[in-house]
Amino acid sequence: MKKSYLKSPDLLPIRESDRKITKIGYSFMWVGMVVVLATFAIGGAGVISLPLPMVILATVIGSLAIGVFITLTGDIGVEHGLSFPVYMRAPFGTIGTHIPSVTRGLAASMWFGINTFFGATAMNGILNILFGFDNWFICFLIFALLQLINTALGIKAVERFADLAAPVIILISVWMYSSLSDSAAVQGRDIWSWVESPVTGGAAFTAFLVVIFSNMGFWATLAADIPSISRYMRAPKYEKNWFKRNRSAIIGNLVALPITQSFMVMIGAVAYIAVLNYDPVIALQEAAGGFVLGVLLLMIVLAQWSTNIAANIVPAATIFSNVGGPKFPFWAGVITAGVVGTIVQPWNLFDIIIPVLLFVGGILSAIVGILVSDYYFIRKRRVNVPDLYEENGQFKYMNGINLAGFISWILGGVASYFVPSFSFLVGFGVGAICYYVLAKFWWFKKYEQAELLNPSDDKYLGISVGRDWEIAAEPEIVTEEIPAVKGV
Repeated sequence: MKKSYLKSPDLLPIRESDRKITKIGYSFMWVGMVVVLATFAIGGAGVISLPLPMVILATVIGSLAIGVFITLTGDIGVEHGLSFPVYMRAPFGTIGTHIPSVTRGLAASMWFGINTFFGATAMNGILNILFGFDNWFICFLIFALLQLINTALGIKAVERFADLAAPVIILISVWMYSSLSDSAAVQGRDIWSWVESPVTGGAAFTAFLVVIFSNMGFWATLAADIPSISRYMRAPKYEKNWFKRNRSAIIGNLVALPITQSFMVMIGAVAYIAVLNYDPVIALQEAAGGFVLGVLLLMIVLAQWSTNIAANIVPAATIFSNVGGPKFPFWAGVITAGVVGTIVQPWNLFDIIIPVLLFVGGILSAIVGILVSDYYFIRKRRVNVPDLYEENGQFKYMNGINLAGFISWILGGVASYFVPSFSFLVGFGVGAICYYVLAKFWWFKKYEQAELLNPSDDKYLGISVGRDWEIAAEPEIVTEEIPAVKGV
């Protein structure tokens, strides 16, 4: 008796009673998630051409825009309790889901490695101050192990750590900003007006747009797989109002994200103004010392920890568990993410990995467009969830492949490649439009979808009609052929 590879226990829909993430818990997750080196880099790059107020304004616009997309796709998890790789079986097929999902899983694992390296350098700085210890690689291994153990303990442990880390990060961030601002003042640079190479006219407008789309492209990956987190968020039963049902997500994505992202981009900008380096670890080592430096570096460590477990390890582990099936549980996916994030050697490939991962983010924007198109415009949020777990159900399509999804993904990804400064919107738009046309007028004519033939709310909606989707992880029945008995 073997279990269906589609029915891994870690991938079954989350019941309403098992959703543990609160409004404040999700917002605190954002506080930690945005404190990464790439966020600081956006600020550092921005003030090369634009004054800080313009960089902040562009960041707010970009963060609000991507927050809307994250909230849209997050409803898949809130409404149906489904993870990203499971819902991807609808637009890509029960087998096809693995290709785009693994792309995201590998990207998340590599980001885990980069952020762990960043945090390890800060940890090494702290230990060097306290004990004279200086071995960043040992710090990398210890830091990686701590994060993996934390994540393997489950989503509630992730939220608890965010609750602990977020207030500390907020307080120390203010301290960090003050320290770097003082350092910039000593250099005779006004942080609100200093620009390294000021531009005007059309060049200034282009630079402004680049900051907007850099912020959007950076979170394109999470916009795709946010259902893997949002399915754990508390939401009211029988609430058909989209805004009320997604209140926790709206507060986190449209309030906590823009505010925290803007402040961290500002820190990266001030670090660059102060010492011409956006990396706060390097900037702080030049701007502070002793106990003060140790405390500021502690914020970097806590922030990378909080970022990695929520934004990288949880999505990657969920994806790898989906690929591995029932015999590959969530904790095994956590270990896989850690191994991948280490073997890419982010300490050697840092300058190469960042452009590669941002490129992957552009490609994944097409997936966000496909998800929004499939979920909102074609199925209108109604999903035949039981068939997502059936090998021979409606999502088997052509040998487990939905060609409409793959064609749209390729077209959206290619389009985003040719306009890197606007990759998210182009990839999203092309992916969404192509999928809508191909799926509605071609693919779903060949492979009928129950929720399209009978668009019943009571049958195909989830928490908004009070339903907890119950999927039994039943074993497949293995039959043996009984040999015929010959007559005498």
